[in-house]
Amino acid sequence: MEKQTITIYDVAREANVSMATVSRVVNGNPNVKPATRKKVLEVIDKLDYRPNAVARGLASKKTTTVGVIIPDVTNMFFSSLARGIDDVATMYKYNIILANSDENSQKEVQVLNTLLAKQVDGLIYMGNDISDNIRQEFSRSKTPIVLAGSVDPDEQVGSVNIDYVAAVEAATTQLIKSGSTQVALVTGSLAQPINGQYRLQGYKQALAKAGLAYDESLVFESEYSYHAGLALFPQLQKSGATAAIVGDDELAVGLLDAALDAGVKVPEDFEIITSNNTKLTEMARPQLTSIDQPLYDIGAVAMRLLTKMMNKEDIDAKTIRLGFDITTRQSTK
Repeated sequence: MEKQTITIYDVAREANVSMATVSRVVNGNPNVKPATRKKVLEVIDKLDYRPNAVARGLASKKTTTVGVIIPDVTNMFFSSLARGIDDVATMYKYNIILANSDENSQKEVQVLNTLLAKQVDGLIYMGNDISDNIRQEFSRSKTPIVLAGSVDPDEQVGSVNIDYVAAVEAATTQLIKSGSTQVALVTGSLAQPINGQYRLQGYKQALAKAGLAYDESLVFESEYSYHAGLALFPQLQKSGATAAIVGDDELAVGLLDAALDAGVKVPEDFEIITSNNTKLTEMARPQLTSIDQPLYDIGAVAMRLLTKMMNKEDIDAKTIRLGFDITTRQSTK
């Protein structure tokens, strides 16, 4: 006789608590009284309840589940990518497990391992900081992995992005042509390949072509947040910069507001080009000129690439580059 599957309902009834309480215990939520937690755990043990719907699903019928690791669920860059991922996943009737890694390398490894333990069929990883620990996990895992909106210089995994070198070169050239000889580059950590290898190279190429010397005092590393932008602007002023290429829209809005607060006119005295063309660029006043990456498409294509990898279809290239534009608004002359 087949052993009957124990459900969360059975556990709740046996422990005499609500299903929500059982769920909180299973998910490690701290808001449960210690005595209640102990009682629920004892019942789970006694009934041999396995709170893994995915494993049960695999046992009965194949459902494809894709894990998506997102560094910061509040950042519009990532949420725009996620929409594209989700729409394609829905089309293929995949389940998605979304996990937020808080841009914390320890948590990223933990989240990655949690998703792999849930036996996801594929993984989409967003985020620019691919630490050595994460790389190790990638290479150990047999699960197909695609990066969305990030780069893998070693092409160890699939990735979908734009040509960040060309994009930053074009944006820097636009600022130089508009009269700035002191253009700052404000990005995340240069230890991240997207910044230290790609964006920095594009910036240097634009300077070289314009016959301007590279000055590292005009390169700033910053976390990607509005408050970081507010705090950073005085340093930009000290550096003598009259324009900036900024790696993140929220950071760019912080710089813009700090400039206006300091009585600096944008774009007359200071020009800004940001990188992601999220809704924030249109909400700011003056509206922000931006490199336009097709975020939704990057997400959708990443999901499609992952589908091919999961189905072991032939793949032309592991790295797919989509086109970009520069959308000019009021933060440039």
